[in-house]
Amino acid sequence: MTPELCPNCGAEVPPRAKACPECGADEKTGWSKQSRYDSLGLPDESFDYNEFVQREFGTKPKHRIHGIKGVWQIVAALLVLGFLCFLFRSWF
Repeated sequence: MTPELCPNCGAEVPPRAKACPECGADEKTGWSKQSRYDSLGLPDESFDYNEFVQREFGTKPKHRIHGIKGVWQIVAALLVLGFLCFLFRSWF
């Protein structure tokens, strides 16, 4: 079976080609199923997904207000507080 991309050099291989037009790889030198999977760069069984996520993204702060949502929460709290101060002042 001819691959769409050469597993050795990455060049496009025409359908039903006997060898890669760029590097000359063929079934004997690198078109086996194992070489096709090896060229994908997939992780092996020892890959730890949780460790990868921790390393790439770190930990999130637990009590931090993020983005525009946090800004609007603060604005809303200040408006309510201001309205209550105005309301109580006018009663006394």
